Amino acid sequence: MAEQPENPYLDFLRRYRADPTGFVEQVLKVRAQPWQAELLQAVQDGERKISIRSGHGVGKSTAAAWLMLWYLITRFPVKIVVTAPTSAQLFDALFAELRRWINELPLALKDVLEVKNDRVSHKSAPSECFISARTSRAETPEALQGVHSDNVLLICDEASGIPESVFEAAAGSMSGTNAATILLGNPTRSSGFFFDTHNSHNADWWTRRVSCADSPLVSEQYVQEMLSRYGEESNAFSVRVLGDFPARDDDTVIPLELVESAQTRDVQVSDDEPIIWGLDVARFGSAASVLCKRQGRKIFATESWRGLDLMQLTGAVVAEFEACQPRQEPAQICVDSIGVGGGVCDRLRELGLPAVGINTAESPSLRTTYMNLRAELWFKLKGWLEARDVSLPFDDQLLSELVAVKYKFTSSGKLQIESKDDMRRRGLASPDAADAVCLTFATEATTVMRGGNLSSNWAKPVRRNLSMV
Repeated sequence: MAEQPENPYLDFLRRYRADPTGFVEQVLKVRAQPWQAELLQAVQDGERKISIRSGHGVGKSTAAAWLMLWYLITRFPVKIVVTAPTSAQLFDALFAELRRWINELPLALKDVLEVKNDRVSHKSAPSECFISARTSRAETPEALQGVHSDNVLLICDEASGIPESVFEAAAGSMSGTNAATILLGNPTRSSGFFFDTHNSHNADWWTRRVSCADSPLVSEQYVQEMLSRYGEESNAFSVRVLGDFPARDDDTVIPLELVESAQTRDVQVSDDEPIIWGLDVARFGSAASVLCKRQGRKIFATESWRGLDLMQLTGAVVAEFEACQPRQEPAQICVDSIGVGGGVCDRLRELGLPAVGINTAESPSLRTTYMNLRAELWFKLKGWLEARDVSLPFDDQLLSELVAVKYKFTSSGKLQIESKDDMRRRGLASPDAADAVCLTFATEATTVMRGGNLSSNWAKPVRRNLSMV
């Protein structure tokens, strides 16, 4: 009996299933840049969460197209979903790049694929093996939901611009044991999910930064033009050339650079500088109550509690106070007294602690400049950081909160801080720790709940037994 010829497709799979770079170089006939080869290999090695920020024109769409083709052709079944914030970004850029490289495939491979405007699939199994393009919009957060297969690949292009609600809706698909998620994009804003993957969540993600200087695709002329146009220290140069997140968003209160600088700085404070505590009381189920301690130019690590009722929170604060040595006791505890916080403040005062109720919704001392006291306190904090002789603790959550809050001007020209409700609508958590930090600057404010005076001479607090709380 004559020996049967070997199936050429099986031979193809043996050669390239575990060799994505070989697939690119030998099948597509192009040489991958080092960072592109690293990306391809990371997927092959089993990295499930990958996030790459880059400058313009470094070949990220090309790398994504190679990755999709290699994954589609060498796996079965396989579902690949690719998304971007706008249809132009998705179809005119990324999907157009994908179709370009499909045309570079050998005829035998190209013939097994069916190519449509928003979908590429195996002709023999179109429902089980495909690449699907889905635009990510805030009004349709389900774009990445319900993607399940033996092999799943989610690619998010221009990830900085994808609404947070889309990532939340896709959480199930992204966390599957068989799913790999690739985030790509220019780091256009210093907040949001994409930013967090390179900062507060970077321990969970395989990350890379690709500068234009790392790519042979970007001309030196382009880099010099950007340098002369915007300047080396500008956000535009950082984002478009260096692949770095901006020091701040144009409408954020506190630049990222100020926070990072303060976190790497150690300052000494004298014992005679007063200690001020700020207490932000949780008003929502997902929020935390946070206590911040500041002495002069230094903020110490914050304490946070979730799921405590008002009396339990009061007890936790009293415990913190009782644990202090006499010279570590706060001169004042500034409590956000809006809503349920008023009850906490009253109880702390009953127990002899120097608690002061701060209503951040009331008028600021500079009424022509700020919309309310909350806006004034946030800008007081910003000015404090700008002095560049102050210290913040290493706290990724605090960093994320401080650089996320936005401001705007009202019709009367006053500065107004983004509300917590507006932040939730952007998919961001309540900035509880950051608000607690801001409250430590209320000692200079003039508006206090129920007409209190921050300059009052408080009696020495009486030590209390916690069982009384």
